[in-house]
Amino acid sequence: MLINSGRLLMIFLWAFLLLNLVHPFPKPLRYFVNVALLFMVIMHGLQLVLMRATHPKQGPKISGITQIRIFFFGVFELLAWQKKYQQKS
Repeated sequence: MLINSGRLLMIFLWAFLLLNLVHPFPKPLRYFVNVALLFMVIMHGLQLVLMRATHPKQGPKISGITQIRIFFFGVFELLAWQKKYQQKS
């Protein structure tokens, strides 16, 4: 339940940050939101790269759609994926 709430929160956050690209906010907020979007892209990309690098070769394969979901939902998708993997073991 909390993971789904986190996913919903991330959808709203991405929408808010991307809305600034389509319809820019007033001047001081515009720059803050642009920096926040850049920071979020870098952090989620780094999270995906680190997850791929530390994933064991013998473990379950990570599909492309799962990697995209990890990029967009971040730690919430990682927790859901980890929970699903533990249930299979």
